[in-house]
Amino acid sequence: MSEKKENLEFQEKLFHWYQQHQRKLPWRETQDPYKIWISEIMLQQTTVQTVIPYYKKWLKLFPDIQTLSCAPLQKVLKAWEGLGYYQRAKNLHHASKIIMEKYQGTFPDTYPSLKSLPGFGPYTTAAVLSFAFNKSYPVIDGNIRRILMRLKDLRRTADSSVDKFLKPLLNTLFPTQQPSQFNQAFMELGALICRPRNPSCLLCPIQKFCRAFESGTQEIIPKPKKLNLNKIETVLGIIYENNRYLIQKRPSQGLMADLWEFPGGKIVQNETLKQALHREIKEEIGVEVKKERFLTRVTHSYTHFRVTLHAFQCELTGKFHLKPKIHKWVSLQQFQDYPFPSGSVKVIQYLKKKHGSL
Repeated sequence: MSEKKENLEFQEKLFHWYQQHQRKLPWRETQDPYKIWISEIMLQQTTVQTVIPYYKKWLKLFPDIQTLSCAPLQKVLKAWEGLGYYQRAKNLHHASKIIMEKYQGTFPDTYPSLKSLPGFGPYTTAAVLSFAFNKSYPVIDGNIRRILMRLKDLRRTADSSVDKFLKPLLNTLFPTQQPSQFNQAFMELGALICRPRNPSCLLCPIQKFCRAFESGTQEIIPKPKKLNLNKIETVLGIIYENNRYLIQKRPSQGLMADLWEFPGGKIVQNETLKQALHREIKEEIGVEVKKERFLTRVTHSYTHFRVTLHAFQCELTGKFHLKPKIHKWVSLQQFQDYPFPSGSVKVIQYLKKKHGSL
């Protein structure tokens, strides 16, 4: 069989399988580039099942580019709370403003114009152009990378470093028609059939083209080395007066930028929890802790570190001066108006449970 006929057979088998087995996902029910863009950004580093409720809520809050561009950043970050990688939300907000100002609210449909926007890397640019505009841009995500590696029986670490070896094969397989459907079908095959572990090879529509299946090595795809999570111990001061809690805003640059938190910080070497608490409160708001009482301990894992938060209710020695743009007194109900890191959200959940539900 000629290579052209073989590729056509490959495409037909993949398309037929996709028509029969594709999942009904909300972002597949639209060709609105704005909605597709939001889904693609949310799906980075996040599972489909986690994204669906966030996606639906987001579109209720920000149904179009204009609404998003006019929204306060704090509202945008609050809608993103729990998804992590908050820079993604800030990029969405920034890019929406550029689209409104530079393109009069019309979503750009060329590679250079999209690639120039905040948060648009090669994958996101190709995906939006393909799914929203049906343009002929092949995409490589983790699912497609894994399929291509198995098709070639390529036994290397499954990360972007192998893409240069995979792109020639992908370009050969890529159809001249229905590029969007091909990309989506290929990604879906990786999600449902060609999984990282225990792939369902006997159900795979392109099994006959797979060298790894032929050689029995389909399970051999080295994963990127797991990072050793740095363990961080922190103390939080829960300062409560007149039915309100003191919170403070993080800097606009760096880790968890622009989110809110309780006063506190990292425990240094050879320091007890109480010593750290007294030092941090003194450093951050300029007063001594007169009395403290342990409330709760929570842990949360981020991409590169695991943090343990030790929360103490604090009584202070005297009055202190707060910075209006950095510090706020908020009630239990008002916590819902401020975006917090996921670890702090767990502390807030404890406080709500302790003092009554909203």
